[in-house]
Amino acid sequence: MAILYLVGTPIGNLADITYRAVSILQQVDMIACEDTRVTKKLCHHYQIDTPLKSYHEHNKDKQTNYIIEQLEAGLSVALVSDAGLPLISDPGYELVVAARQHGIKVETVPGPNAGLTALMASGLPSFTYTFLGFLPRKEKDKTAILTKRMYEDSTLIIYESPYRVVETLKTIAKIDARRQVSIGRELTKKFEQITTNTIEQILELLRHNDIPQKGEFVILIEGAKAQVDESWFNSLTIEQHVNHYIDKDNLKPKQAIKKVAADRQKKPNEVYNIYHQIEPNDD
Repeated sequence: MAILYLVGTPIGNLADITYRAVSILQQVDMIACEDTRVTKKLCHHYQIDTPLKSYHEHNKDKQTNYIIEQLEAGLSVALVSDAGLPLISDPGYELVVAARQHGIKVETVPGPNAGLTALMASGLPSFTYTFLGFLPRKEKDKTAILTKRMYEDSTLIIYESPYRVVETLKTIAKIDARRQVSIGRELTKKFEQITTNTIEQILELLRHNDIPQKGEFVILIEGAKAQVDESWFNSLTIEQHVNHYIDKDNLKPKQAIKKVAADRQKKPNEVYNIYHQIEPNDD
C-alpha cells in the first residue's frame, strides 16, 4: 500500500537526521519538497537518488492533486520542508487532508524543530508553551495577536525573519517591556546563538550587531504569570491599577484591563465589571 511519509529534516546541522528518515527518503518513489535546491544538498550528502518534486506555498493546490494521483497509483511519497518538520509553519496541511480523504495512509518520521530546540536552552518555563509560528506582517494584526497571547500563562514561541526581528521585539516591548525574552538564531550551526534577557538588552545587542541580523530567528516570550511582581500593585485598587496602565503605558482601557487581570490572576470580565462598577448578575 502506498504511504505518504512526513519526514523531519535537519534545521542546520546535517548530522541531525534519523537513520529511519534517511532510509525512508532512499526507499520512496518521490520526495515532495519546498525548494529542490535545498533538498538536493541533503540528498547528495546522504547519497539519496530519489526524484524530487517541488511542493511549496505557491503551487500546492496543483501539486496536491498530482501527488494524490501518484499515491493512488501505488507510489509512496515523502514530504519534507527546507528545514525541520513539514506542516509546522510550512506547506503540507492540504496534502495531508487530501490523503486522509482518499484513504491513503499517512506516517510521520520525527525530526528536529527550531522552536523546541530554542526553548530547551532558553531558561524560560517549558512545561506550558504556545507555538504561534510566523506573525502577520502588518503592525496592527501583529499587535492584536500578541496583546491577546501575552496575557496567558504560557511561554510563546515565534518564528521571525532577520528583516523584521527588531520590529517584532519593539511591538512586544510596547505591550509589556518587563518580560524576559529569548532569541535564537543559526540553531545547531557553527555560530548558534541563544540569548535570554530583557527586551531592552536584546534590542541593544541587535543594535550593536552582537546578535547579527542574519538567518532565521526564534523568539520566545516569557508567560504572563512567570514574571509578575505583586509588590508594586498590592496597595492599589483595581481601578487605580487599570488607570496606572492607561496613564503610564498609554494603553487603551481594554488592554489595561487584560493586563491587570493577568497581574492579579483574575478573569478579564471580573476586572472589567469592577473597573466599570458593574454589579454581577445573580440570575
